[in-house]
Parts: sequence; structure tokens; C-alpha cells
Amino acid sequence: MKTAVISGGNGGLGRAMAARLEAVGWHCVLMDIDVAGLEPSPTRTPVCVDLTDTAALEKAAAQIIATRPSVDMVIYNAGVSQIAPFAEADAASHRRVFEINYFAAIEMARAFQQPVRDSGGTHLAISSVAGFAPLYGRTAYAASKHALQGFFASLRGEEAPFGVRCLIAAPSFVATNIDNADCGEDGILRPGAATDGIDYMSPEQAAKIILRGVDKGRDFIPVGRVAWLASLMMRVSPGLYERMMRRNISGT
Repeated sequence: MKTAVISGGNGGLGRAMAARLEAVGWHCVLMDIDVAGLEPSPTRTPVCVDLTDTAALEKAAAQIIATRPSVDMVIYNAGVSQIAPFAEADAASHRRVFEINYFAAIEMARAFQQPVRDSGGTHLAISSVAGFAPLYGRTAYAASKHALQGFFASLRGEEAPFGVRCLIAAPSFVATNIDNADCGEDGILRPGAATDGIDYMSPEQAAKIILRGVDKGRDFIPVGRVAWLASLMMRVSPGLYERMMRRNISGT
């Protein structure tokens, strides 16, 4: 039985990807800071860990590696968003977004690098439209996703000699936490909770597209109509994309 390790495994998209993988015979290890509601089963292992605590992450990864026969795919799905103009967001909140969205993923990749090499497996980074295009009111979030996407695109060449794939999925707006859209004073909120999105898709729809792209071995997987359109427009006319994005999200 192949094993997939999914960070942010208790979120809507994490659960949806796990359900699809389990249905075709995978065992999923779901890592999250809160695993309430996730029950262990023959196809599922919840792991409670704060991914920004490097020592705790390394310990959890070592336990997973020791107990699973192989680690065949690692999905870097954990993340937060931040809706706040740069002028109103302090440095601490900007760093917090990076700690969760970027540095936690990088340390997770470091922890699982060797077992993924051993299995000739896959690193799958869940980026965003904001990972390759600007997004109004989300400077820290967009910067962290650009960094994440740049890291895994560059890692691809280093891992290719080991038979390892580094894939990037870029969803547009996935409605996972619309009913829990409150954010703190720093503007940080759970992914999928923004209420200013465009053309929302369900976690199940997004999971289907992402894993179909994995099956086809696509290095880059735009997820949803907005992501496909944004990807095309950023190649053809970045200025037009930015004007349309700003008008649709900010109303200006």
C-alpha cells in the first residue's frame, strides 16, 4: 500500500485529496495542528503537529518514516491566507505567513527527502494563483506562494536524477472555510475563508483536478477556470490580467 503524507490534512482540501487517494488504495498520513474529527483507520493516520516547530516536525516525520513501508508522495497543503494591505500589515504578521506557507513546507521537504528518493516518489506543492500572479490585498500571501512555487520548481531539477517528481498545483478560489471567515487583527485567516473570491470551487472539485494532474505527471497544474485563465493571461498580457484582477476583487 502506497503512502501519501498530507500537511494541512484536516482542512477541506486535505480531506478531499485523502478521500480520493484512499479510495484507490493509498494510505494517507494527515498532519495538522488540529486533528479533531480525524479518526485512525486502516487507510488513515492522523498526526497532530505544529509544522512551524521544526523539532516537532522532524520527530513526527521520523515516526512516520519508521512505521510506513514507504513514503510515495508528500503533499504540501498546509497554509494560511492574509487579507491586509501592506501599509496595514506589520512585519511580524508577514513573517508568520512565511513561517506557515513557506518555511514549514521546506523543512517538511527536508525531512521526507530521502524516503521520497527511496520510493521514486512525488513532492506535490499546493500553491495558488497568487504563486504566479499578483493578488490584490494579499502581498504577504502572494510572496509566500511565489517563494513556495520557486522552491519546488527549482528542486525539480535536483531530484529528477533520483526518479522523483516535483509537481505544483495552483488552485484559484476553493471554498473550504467560508463559514469561518473571521480573521484576526493581523488579517491572517484559514485558507478558503476569503469572501472576496471569484468563481469558487468545492474542495472535492479541486482535489479531482489536482490528482488527475498528478496521474498525468503534469509539472504545473492550474486548478479551476480562474487559474487556467490567469495562467494564460500572465503569459500573454500581464498588465491586462492585473487590471481585471484588481477590478474584480477590489472594485477599482
